[in-house]
Amino acid sequence: MKLAMDRVEMLYRISTKKQVIKSYENGVAKDDIPMQRQACREFAERQGWTVVHEYEEKGVSGFKVSANDRDAIQDLKRDALEGKFDILLVFMFDRIGRIDDETPFIVEWFAKNGIRVWSVREGEQRFDSHVDKLTNYIRFWQASGESEKTSMRIKTRLHQLTMEGVYTAGRPPFGYKMVGTGKKNNKGREINVMEIDEAESETVRMIFSKTINEGYGSFRLANICNSMKIKTHNGSE
Repeated sequence: MKLAMDRVEMLYRISTKKQVIKSYENGVAKDDIPMQRQACREFAERQGWTVVHEYEEKGVSGFKVSANDRDAIQDLKRDALEGKFDILLVFMFDRIGRIDDETPFIVEWFAKNGIRVWSVREGEQRFDSHVDKLTNYIRFWQASGESEKTSMRIKTRLHQLTMEGVYTAGRPPFGYKMVGTGKKNNKGREINVMEIDEAESETVRMIFSKTINEGYGSFRLANICNSMKIKTHNGSE
């Protein structure tokens, strides 16, 4: 009699939809979804497991988005309760999430419901001892800290770019215009900086003057600008 092979479901996640594989750095591959999928499939094949389903999450932050709001996690829980698989496999455990007071308990939930949780890079997360539980918690505490540090670095750099005159998103505020620098970013697009738009600057000075010196509110100022046929940068009144 042939024994049934372990059934495995896989979860792939990237935090932004723009993440793509670039290269192997120091022997560690970038963890975009195509790479995660290939690594997980090869790992499952080596283990002799049968892949029954694969879930993908694109543009889902494991640090900011609760498991309760992630369809893939909820679908995996449903599949677990319905006995559809035996093993949950991810490329790295932080693909399950990075929230230190939530994700460790999600991993433990699967284990308590008979699902073995594996990572291609980190092996199986077991709960045979108190040390296993502590290791599980520390892993996601570290992942949460890395996300916080990454978020802090991004916010700091965006602030620096703004202070340098590099506008980081959307249309520039009224009174400013975008001017090309002749330099290219890593995507080959020209880098623009904000400069004062002399044609709009008089309107801005008028708005400030009437606000500070005459107590005008936004409604009266909007009526004045509309009467002067001044449009916003998106062409509306």
